[in-house]
Amino acid sequence: MSSVLVFALTGVVLILLGLYALLVQRHLLRKVLAFNVISSGIFLLLAGLARRTPGVEPDPVPQAMVLTGIVVAVAATALALAMIQALRSATGRTRLDDSGED
Repeated sequence: MSSVLVFALTGVVLILLGLYALLVQRHLLRKVLAFNVISSGIFLLLAGLARRTPGVEPDPVPQAMVLTGIVVAVAATALALAMIQALRSATGRTRLDDSGED
């Protein structure tokens, strides 16, 4: 089994796990964490596919996309956490259901 296949399969598993958690979880912080798991899977998939043939230097474009994606993911996570904190300050809730219990 080649390393590209291992990276690709691990990335797909992380993406599917994050999608499952994103759909099932009601707590907003857990949804943000699921979003981060999805982005980690995408980064792993791109980094693994950057090196398609052994012995040849990896393609720098997917590596640049991964680095840019990490910066965007950190900024999006910070924004999401700030929005969750503002929602909690305004309503006292951090879940998406209608009840006010946490």
